[in-house]
Amino acid sequence: MTAPGAARTAVATGPVRSEVMPARDVLIVGGGPSGLATAIACRHHGLDYQVLEQGTLVDAIARFPVNMVFFTTPELMEIGGVPLTTPYDKPTRAEALRYYRKVTDVFQLQIALHEQVLAVEAEAQGDDRVFAVATRSRLGVERVRHARTVVLAMGYYDRPNLLNVPGEDLPHVSHFFTEVHPYYRQRVVIVGGKNSACEAALELCRNGAHVTLVHRGPTLGDSVKYWVRPDMENRIKEGTVAARFDSRVVEITRTEVVIETSAGVRETLPADGVLLLTGYRADPQFLQAAGVAVNDETLAPHHDPLTFETNVPNLFVAGGQIAGRRTGSVFIENGRFHGARIAEVIAERLVAR
Repeated sequence: MTAPGAARTAVATGPVRSEVMPARDVLIVGGGPSGLATAIACRHHGLDYQVLEQGTLVDAIARFPVNMVFFTTPELMEIGGVPLTTPYDKPTRAEALRYYRKVTDVFQLQIALHEQVLAVEAEAQGDDRVFAVATRSRLGVERVRHARTVVLAMGYYDRPNLLNVPGEDLPHVSHFFTEVHPYYRQRVVIVGGKNSACEAALELCRNGAHVTLVHRGPTLGDSVKYWVRPDMENRIKEGTVAARFDSRVVEITRTEVVIETSAGVRETLPADGVLLLTGYRADPQFLQAAGVAVNDETLAPHHDPLTFETNVPNLFVAGGQIAGRRTGSVFIENGRFHGARIAEVIAERLVAR
């Protein structure tokens, strides 16, 4: 399993060459909904922009469970005025992926996929101050792209919260749940007690898996959706899902998960598969390396709430990148609006030059 953040530091396995690209008005790091919305706004203002995405288009949504249905309604996921149509009350993962592909094609957005951003550094270029953005493609080709402004819209779903225990990197361990079929008639240990863990446990137990939930808290998390909580509690009560509360994982082996209660009592759980659904967070180290001040407690980047500009002039943040530890504070519904304001600010500055 690839360690979180490896996309920005992976060693190239093929021939590597370096290219210096002409300076653009804007480089947008991240091809999720907020990054796409920023690109659309830049296009509207006539800015020369480029989106850099380390994975697939809207990579976080592509990582969601294949049968996922969004909680939000379609109109709250729309960007660029393009309607998201669905025969259901709520859009599915497949419909969302199709929608964002459609938006990208409608606006002919300039996106470089599978291009990992390694570093963002400010440097002098003649009388101007520009950003040098170092990237590496999945083929190992390195480039240095230059831009007058940079928007960091990377989100956080590619960076799970690690347990930092032995065995976390074993091949049957994952921080993402995609589909139930591989776990049919398998013993699955799920670590976590919030929405992702509960929804995965419910889907797995209904499709032939033997599920044990391990959570460090005394009960399910307070943020569990109101319609999910009673369902999950009933499955635990009837024994369809086994639960170990007030417990933490201390080791994972190829066949077992060792847990320990707060009282120091250890138990070994058999496991054919392990899902560590303990949440995700933005990358504070990447921000700090770019010169952005990060709150020590919340890990949120310092930024102007009216312009989304960080303490580094002309370096902006958008979408989930703003959240830090508070990942539940930024969603597609509100993050999609950040780009319009950012593009407006950038356009005003470049015109005034």
